[in-house]
Amino acid sequence: MAALYEGFTLCGLVPTQNASDSPIQGIELDGDSDHAVVTDSTRSVTLYKVSDQKPLGSWTVKQGQLLTCPAVCNFQTKEYVVVSDNKVIRVWKDEDLNIDKAFKATVSADVWRVHSAPGGEPVVLFQRGAVRLLDSLLSAPQQPIEDVLSEEEVIRWSTNIVAEKQHFVLFTTEQKGEHFLYVQRLNPNTLQKYRLEREDSGAPPLSFSASLRDKHINLLYLYPNGCVYQSVVAVRGPVELEGVQTLPRSLRLRLPVGEGKLGAASAVALDEAHVAVVGMPHPSARTGKDFLCIWNTNFQTLQAGKEMVGRIHGPVWCYLGKLFVPHGKALSVIPYECQKSSLASALGKLRHAGIAVSKSSVAVPSWNSLLHGDQPQGPAKIVDTRKSKLSRKSQSATALNVDQVLELIKTGPVEEVQREVEALVSRGDAQDLQLSVGQLACHLVARSQAETAFYTPGALAQLVQTQCLCHSVCPDLLLLALEHKDYFLCQLCLQLFPDIPEVVTCACLKTFISVPDGDVEMVSLEPDSVSFMEGLVAAGDRGGQQNGFSPPLFEEDSCDAHHQPKPPQHQDKKNPTLQLEACPVGLHKAVLLNEVLQTAYSDNFLLPHLKDLNAQQVILFLQYLQFVYLKFSQDVYTQTPGLRSPTMTQVGTWKH
Repeated sequence: MAALYEGFTLCGLVPTQNASDSPIQGIELDGDSDHAVVTDSTRSVTLYKVSDQKPLGSWTVKQGQLLTCPAVCNFQTKEYVVVSDNKVIRVWKDEDLNIDKAFKATVSADVWRVHSAPGGEPVVLFQRGAVRLLDSLLSAPQQPIEDVLSEEEVIRWSTNIVAEKQHFVLFTTEQKGEHFLYVQRLNPNTLQKYRLEREDSGAPPLSFSASLRDKHINLLYLYPNGCVYQSVVAVRGPVELEGVQTLPRSLRLRLPVGEGKLGAASAVALDEAHVAVVGMPHPSARTGKDFLCIWNTNFQTLQAGKEMVGRIHGPVWCYLGKLFVPHGKALSVIPYECQKSSLASALGKLRHAGIAVSKSSVAVPSWNSLLHGDQPQGPAKIVDTRKSKLSRKSQSATALNVDQVLELIKTGPVEEVQREVEALVSRGDAQDLQLSVGQLACHLVARSQAETAFYTPGALAQLVQTQCLCHSVCPDLLLLALEHKDYFLCQLCLQLFPDIPEVVTCACLKTFISVPDGDVEMVSLEPDSVSFMEGLVAAGDRGGQQNGFSPPLFEEDSCDAHHQPKPPQHQDKKNPTLQLEACPVGLHKAVLLNEVLQTAYSDNFLLPHLKDLNAQQVILFLQYLQFVYLKFSQDVYTQTPGLRSPTMTQVGTWKH
């Protein structure tokens, strides 16, 4: 899981004359995790204390001069380095009040960027592709600088990485619609050139970011069509390869960009599984609004989103758990958190629950057919599978693609929409599902909210069962299921969504505890969870004490315990839990309550919403918790392995 926390404004921004230009050239840390060096688009460099948004120092070049690359910190000397007018390198310290009086040197060729990283000396990248260490360049500023790039080839992006005491400078170039990646190793100096694969549209990448992971350099780049690709360059690879190599890439994410294309969007990798993207529409929000979103690339799921007011200005910077986003008239700092174990925990939870949904075949059988055993035998399945393959081949010419189904959802009749969505999901492979399920679900939910007569329970259930969907991608789905009293879909969401907010969990609890037993007894629910409750309710009491243990009553939690007089000691020959042998709620209501008990939550976020329950609902819920807990404690029921059920710990935690 991932979260975006409440942000703050680090500083205001002055709009540029050219609306397409960013008012900020760059943001760097100066060695202190709470200090940020911000270079504007014209003449100033400002040092901020991030925690209290306080400027600690500001330096400005003279009128008529222009800063042409972002300032960086020399971590070895604790000095700042910036370039003005393409060729003048300036070096100064905190105590220098006037940057014009500090050290400066004019070099013989135009500079593209100065890069610096902890553990390495600053390097200077020239506009024609040559690279020099800062100290060696300043010792002879007028030394000749060679041309590395071909004619009409220009640099579009660059960065540097220090890995295993080896310094790398990476930069991308564009030449006649082709894009290339250069990897410059220092000491010893080697240069490798790679060709990036082209998109069918021929559009150039909007942004690049690079990170070091598992002794490999990972290059992440975003295209206007929403595709986020990753390419990997080995740190310990061949020192130099002959010729220009094509750089393999893999599609990590396909963002839902809507009807148009992304403009000033940017993507940056946060860790091995999460990517932050700024300048894209939210899948559930109306068009015309830009968001900062965190996506999980392993599961193609939206983890967190925050609307950014105003126009997005170019890239997003990421440092030490904070995202720096220039937008509108402000530079915002937004803390974030990525929990590496949460998705793995969610999958572990699903495996423990005994839920096995194949991503390669996601046809949804009815629970009734499973319960009554009318499943085809093995040979029949094979024949049906062959027939279905032949049928799919014959129907491929008329089958609708994702875009056509999305258009159909807007105006088509319920039966046709449901049929086409189910057909699309059934014939799609795992990769296709990951990229389209979120869009389909959001469109179905949006129309259901706009038209009360439109609701497709089967299609929504099938989309959820692909396990390519989560609450963050379609936050209104579970609430829509509650509104339509679609308890089967509610159960699926509670089982398969790892990121349900506590307010929604409480809404489910309030609905389940309040619904009459008769309204849910005829609803088809997941068989394992029903089997568990049937066994628990049918289990006989085997006496008050087991192995010398006699569990106490929940006197502090049960309202009945406060009003019922305690029997005299001589009458207490049997454990008083016998009076709670009957389940206080119906079988299917108990199944739904068990799903709530197994949903992940945080106490701090859950407790305020529990106050929405009235006294009668609280009493009934406590009675049910007491019933299940005592059944577990007395060992009156031996659970069948593989059945979905809450644990004794989960029941006890809710009690407290």
